[in-house]
Amino acid sequence: MILITGGMGFIGLHTARSLLDMGQDVVLTQHRARREPDFLKDEIGKRITIDSMDVTNTYEVQEVVRRHKVDAIISLVAPPVRGATPRGDMQVYTVGLLNLLEASRINEVPRLLLASSVSVYTGLAQGPYSESDLLPIESKNQVEAFKKAMETLALHYGDRTSLNVASLRIGSIYGPMYYSMFNLPSRLTHAAVKSAEPDYAAGVPFTDDEADWCYVKDLAKGVAQLATAPKLNHRIYNLGGGQGFNNTQILAAVQKAVPGFDAPLQAGLSPAGKTGVVMDNTRAKEDVGYAPTYDIERGVADYAEWLKAGNPQ
Repeated sequence: MILITGGMGFIGLHTARSLLDMGQDVVLTQHRARREPDFLKDEIGKRITIDSMDVTNTYEVQEVVRRHKVDAIISLVAPPVRGATPRGDMQVYTVGLLNLLEASRINEVPRLLLASSVSVYTGLAQGPYSESDLLPIESKNQVEAFKKAMETLALHYGDRTSLNVASLRIGSIYGPMYYSMFNLPSRLTHAAVKSAEPDYAAGVPFTDDEADWCYVKDLAKGVAQLATAPKLNHRIYNLGGGQGFNNTQILAAVQKAVPGFDAPLQAGLSPAGKTGVVMDNTRAKEDVGYAPTYDIERGVADYAEWLKAGNPQ
């Protein structure tokens, strides 16, 4: 039995599907939102258990972990992209982290995987980014700051308690069930399928800005592989697409999936933009066989088909 905290998020839902496909039963925690996509609903109440839990509530975390006698915990909990206060961010990333670490230690959970982010590499000039890269202490956004701090604290806790804890540095993820519309592949794919103008409230994107885009199905399989591996040789793993795609390529992929669609882009590189943004997935490939199969064209095409079928996100 594997527990996924933040299991109602879009990465959590897809990770549950990958674990089911590998023969694992799962527990998904629910805080506020509850979503039951078609690719999971037939398993809910059978191989999927949904349990209510607030990661900042010490008693609830201890009780859920104790009750289900889990073999591993995958923590995907994060504050909302928009709307969280600095205090709210701090509570989730510190109190929530401590609760999961303590619950894992007390209940002798064999493995705890914590979701970090490609954002920890923001202060580095150019990829490919490796888990052994030295990261600057300064941070430009809350995700970068808290994820770096989380890794430092969690790995130190593991050293002191012999808890098997590992950090997963997750790339820029897009795909079905993504709801915040924060990233460009999602905004453009949704707009194309709806024959609508894309949401450019934050400004028109630049053609040359690049990211390591990873389709959620690839990412979910990698997380599941690391959760179920007999042994992990490292404590930090990159899980990205392994390729950098710029905004011109994203738009072209959307236009191929939905012919006739167009959207404006600004020429060049934005003031904060980067090229060469690639995550080195060697550790995950060597340890568990992680190998993404969706490039940007295949991923966007699959995403567009999901939306064309009438799915809400």
